[in-house]
Amino acid sequence: MTPTRRALLSAALGGAAAAGLPGAGAHAASWQQKWAPSAAADGLKAFETIEDDRANSHPAGHPHILPDGDNFRFNMHTVDRDTMTDRQRQEITGLRNGGSYLKWLPGQTWRLTYSMFIPSSLKATTTFTHIMQMKQPGNGTSPIVVQSLRRVKGMQTIELQLPISGTLIGRTNLDPLHDTWTDVDFQIKIGDKTAGSVRWILKSGGTTVIDKSATGVDTFLGDRVRPKWGIYRSLGDTSGSLQNTYLLLTNLRGYQLV
Repeated sequence: MTPTRRALLSAALGGAAAAGLPGAGAHAASWQQKWAPSAAADGLKAFETIEDDRANSHPAGHPHILPDGDNFRFNMHTVDRDTMTDRQRQEITGLRNGGSYLKWLPGQTWRLTYSMFIPSSLKATTTFTHIMQMKQPGNGTSPIVVQSLRRVKGMQTIELQLPISGTLIGRTNLDPLHDTWTDVDFQIKIGDKTAGSVRWILKSGGTTVIDKSATGVDTFLGDRVRPKWGIYRSLGDTSGSLQNTYLLLTNLRGYQLV
């Protein structure tokens, strides 16, 4: 049964110190909301592209990605295969407003807030299981940021990494976040080499679980940066953790620092 969704992040977007904004002044920067889709009203038109069983490996499971009340739902079955058959992928990309989509470019700072429900059937694995990525559009491009479910010394964790440099931003225990709604606050300044920065906050039940950030990092490859959500996982797991599962997202919001 679909769980009752939590309310949008209970705290306001926060003041200058919390967001890393400049001090008070006539032209102090502020977050401006640019994207606020409704699963019930907008459906999958909220996104730039839909990668739903692009290899057509499991027609009986279609659609794998769908609006479910106020939630966006991603279903994954053990029989599902991507076009690269050693992995599975059910993902959406980009932030669409009507007929256009938002372009994240070098020098810009963006913020995403949303709530996610990770059931206990969506387990951390010994190989990659990503539930959010930042990438340059195009086939075969490397991820810039990944939010992943990873087993570390047998423990299930959720982490944020920058694969370009192999930088681990933060990691925390996944078990307390199973079968409940978790609020995500992700911020990124887009910059090449050492011009970028990121901040990653998870909250559960109003309590901050993790709040980690990094500056002077590489958050740009080329063209633009585009967010992705869903389930993207390797079949090479050795812990026996791959099951039929799903992921729910709700209250997605996008902000630009201007």
